[in-house]
Amino acid sequence: METLSDTLNFDARYLVYPLIALILAVVVRFILIRILRKWSDKTKTGIDDRIVNYLENLVTPVLLLSVLYYLVILLPLTTQIIDNARKVILVAAIFLIAFHSARLSVSILKLFEIRSDTMHRFLQPLHTLANVTFALLAIFLSLKIFNLNMYNQGARMVRILGILLGAFVCLRIVNLGVAQMERLVENKDAATMSETEKRTKTLGKIINSAGFVLIIGIALMMILSEFEMDIMPIITGAGIAGLAIGFGAQNLVRDIISGFFLILEDQIRVGDVAQINGIGGVVEAIKLRTTILRDLHGVVHIFPNGEIKQVANMTKEFSYAVIDVGVAYKENVDKVMEILKGVGEELHEDPAFGNLLMEPLEILGVDDFADSQVTIKIRIKTLPLKQWIVGRELRRRIKNTFDARSIEIPFPHVSVYFGEASKSFDLLLRKEEKAASRAAGQDIGES
Repeated sequence: METLSDTLNFDARYLVYPLIALILAVVVRFILIRILRKWSDKTKTGIDDRIVNYLENLVTPVLLLSVLYYLVILLPLTTQIIDNARKVILVAAIFLIAFHSARLSVSILKLFEIRSDTMHRFLQPLHTLANVTFALLAIFLSLKIFNLNMYNQGARMVRILGILLGAFVCLRIVNLGVAQMERLVENKDAATMSETEKRTKTLGKIINSAGFVLIIGIALMMILSEFEMDIMPIITGAGIAGLAIGFGAQNLVRDIISGFFLILEDQIRVGDVAQINGIGGVVEAIKLRTTILRDLHGVVHIFPNGEIKQVANMTKEFSYAVIDVGVAYKENVDKVMEILKGVGEELHEDPAFGNLLMEPLEILGVDDFADSQVTIKIRIKTLPLKQWIVGRELRRRIKNTFDARSIEIPFPHVSVYFGEASKSFDLLLRKEEKAASRAAGQDIGES
């Protein structure tokens, strides 16, 4: 080493040790990357390829910095300068690792974005979050290495910045989630807004408002805690106030929560015909607190959502027109059912009504033996809200067909039978009538 130093006219250690470090880094990098490449080739996912690239870009500089960290002590410098130089090398390694780790996180997120286009909007805020998180982590570790007070104003501002950034990213994710939910139910016709879109927008506003209050509230509590303020009285006061409001307005809270789930679960929609608590009518409005129903006579019924115990939706997805057809006992029911089937086929072929039907007419069979008729039950599947139109037309056709085929549709009638006692009563009544007639004749003769 001394001979080489004499030849070069400077201390050869400053050249030999860095070369040894470089050669060692290259050898380690070659062996490590070769092993990782073999492992990567055996898998089908793209995440392992990104990890290999991450290590490939990181191994050489980190090894060099590690060797320099131990070789810097050989430099003819003071102890303080050497300590500071080693700290600078550590900080450089930390920032290098943080930089490549952030790039790895972003590349993995982009891999999920490629697989699903809808995930792009949700993962985009995470790119910024990953970059800033690793940057803040590197700053924190650097301050720690230089033995700086972590409770000074600078470190505190770094933590506050991280809190604000996290709150922003959380709010952004909530907004993107609501926007994606609205996009899934978006109507192709931009000029009109369907009821589902209105319902979704209502839910979206509620979720955005609740998310904003919750996230901002937590962020404010954390920021106040950073300024060494005791937040327990605030949390306690908020809890007591919420409890008081909950007891005082429990019916209102119950109505709002019930309305939220009524909208979320899509139990009924505006325009549906439904029965709510036994009262039927058309749903005119669904709000967070109340549901408005208008019956056949035009009477408006307003139900607080918290008091809705039973909901029967008669127009959800499809409907049935169910008819009980009564015929006389003397009719052949098999023949009648064949005629009803033909009526259903004619109705299905009618262009004015065929597009309202979803399935052919069903003959369910003989349903009852009534006092004056045999009841045959039939039904036909229709589009929502069309069962009454189809039912009226079907009844009209059945009546006309039965009249044309001389099939009797009976009406209720009663046969009165007086029995044996009624005969004696009739004879007595006739005798009295004859006696009255003779008496009347005699009076006329005397006069």
